[in-house]
Amino acid sequence: MADPKGFLTTRRDAPASRPVFLRLRDWREVYEADSVAEFTKGGKGSEQAGRCMDCGIPFCHQGCPLGNLVPEWNTLVWRDDWRAASERLHATNNFPEFTGTLCPAPCEAACVLGINDDPVSIKRVEISIVDRAWDEGWVTPQAPTVKTGKKVAVVGSGPAGLAAAQQLTRAGHDVVVYERADAIGGLLRYGIPEFKMEKFRLDRRLAQMRAEGTLFQTGVDIGVDITVEQLRADHDAVVLAGGATAWRDLPVPGRDLAGIHQAMEYLPPANKVAAGSLERSPIHAEGKHVVVIGGGDTGADCVGTAHRQGARSVTQLEIMPRPAEARSELHPWPTYPMLYRVTSAHEEGGERVYAVSTTEFVGDEQGNVRALRLTEVANEGGRFVPVEGSEREIPAELVTLAMGFVGPEKGPLLDGLGVDLDPRGNVARARDYQTNVPGVFTAGDMGRGQSLIVWAIAEGRAAAAGVDTYLTGRTVLPRPIEPTDRPLV
Repeated sequence: MADPKGFLTTRRDAPASRPVFLRLRDWREVYEADSVAEFTKGGKGSEQAGRCMDCGIPFCHQGCPLGNLVPEWNTLVWRDDWRAASERLHATNNFPEFTGTLCPAPCEAACVLGINDDPVSIKRVEISIVDRAWDEGWVTPQAPTVKTGKKVAVVGSGPAGLAAAQQLTRAGHDVVVYERADAIGGLLRYGIPEFKMEKFRLDRRLAQMRAEGTLFQTGVDIGVDITVEQLRADHDAVVLAGGATAWRDLPVPGRDLAGIHQAMEYLPPANKVAAGSLERSPIHAEGKHVVVIGGGDTGADCVGTAHRQGARSVTQLEIMPRPAEARSELHPWPTYPMLYRVTSAHEEGGERVYAVSTTEFVGDEQGNVRALRLTEVANEGGRFVPVEGSEREIPAELVTLAMGFVGPEKGPLLDGLGVDLDPRGNVARARDYQTNVPGVFTAGDMGRGQSLIVWAIAEGRAAAAGVDTYLTGRTVLPRPIEPTDRPLV
């Protein structure tokens, strides 16, 4: 156990954020550098780790799909043994800097201390450990000592694909990751804004993977640039990790007006501007009334991006009612509660409107969107019914649709492989993550549907174990979860 009295004497804390007026001038992560350093080099990081009670039944393990050894590395941090803490952290998670910055932390929702107090700041301790590990040079390539001679293709370079590729490379297979975009990373690269996770975190992991032997090919659309037949002929196994990239649309009158874009049309060019590879985004919010439709994380990313582009106003719409600020009977501990949360983007301004539905987009004489008509809705037996007399119009010169994704894209890749789909339209897979096509596996959102980054990494690791077993008959890789498992989230 860490500090026996830590949960009694120490309050939950986190690094301080930079002032809003400063952070809106750049794309850097929002935290104060000195405050982050205080966590990473000891100090508050050790104090916060000391709040962990090392419970007899650590429910944080159940809350985390990766099964992170949270009490163990909390104790090691409190004892100032950060290197050992890094080893325990990396034992279950290939990319703790990704989860430490982007995961909604279901482990914290399952923390026993959270029953009647603020839970342990697990996510903050996690990112402090991995940042310290990089600073000290403890994160090094783990190249295989023996090669199997087997070739594996991983299609998609998001967290699931990268996790599968790293595990398979370390197991001795020759792995090539194919990405249709111009850079590796999937949504980590072009979907997640810089202010949530700076891309140096991704780039240094890619450098580690290259040093281990993983190969990357960008600008390659499998099924178009390389035929499915050629892919199968050149590789002994294939891992499909292309994500759930088919976005949900909003088919209401006026949808074809200029100025209405999907979130994933809006965010990637803004990320390229932040990276310095594009001077100005072709979809820009400067001086405009911006409306974001969708209240999730992607919607918040659009809000923060619009602020940095100098939007005149930002309004975020959500069809669901405003969540409660504390757990309700519908979300008992240790499940992940649906609570009202304020992200860094929301701290920066804008308005959030709940329980409304868009009925029409209104255009000007040039065919550009100028306004949006909405109505309040009430949930009656699972159906959203318009509230009579609640219709109104709000200005909207740039609209982003951030209403989630409905599954993987259907096209030459999936059609050419002939993989089966489940009733929800995702790629069906067995307990070992293998599809109905021998030697073809799937991991992450492509098989699971839209989900969390921590689930993508966990499934990538588990699918790699399935591939390794298929190719060699051995079981040297850990297989933490099965695709039939259900999270507490």
